[in-house]
Amino acid sequence: MTVDDAGAPCCWLCLRSLGRKVEWHHPVPKSRGGRKTVALHPICHRTVHAVFLNVELARIGSARDKLVEHPDMARFLRWIATKEPDFHAPTARRRDRQGRAK
Repeated sequence: MTVDDAGAPCCWLCLRSLGRKVEWHHPVPKSRGGRKTVALHPICHRTVHAVFLNVELARIGSARDKLVEHPDMARFLRWIATKEPDFHAPTARRRDRQGRAK
C-alpha cells in the first residue's frame, strides 16, 4: 500500500490520503493475468476505467507514471488534488473512438 510522508495510507493514483471508502484496483486487469492490487479512492478507480480500456491497462502494467502522463488523467489529477479524501462526483462515461458515450 502506498503511504504518505506521515505514514498514512494514500491513493496509488492521486497520492491523497484515503478516506472511509477504499476500492482495490488491479493495475494489470485480472482478465489479462493481473494479481497485484492497489488502493484507490472510488472516484480515482472509476476515472481510470473511464479513460483506459483493459487492453491499454495491461500494456501499461503497474507503471503509475504512464497513467498520469495521459492528458485526461493529468487534468483529472489537477482537479482532484484539492478535494477531501471522501469527495465523490459522477464520473463521465468512457467514449468510443468516434466520441460517442458508451
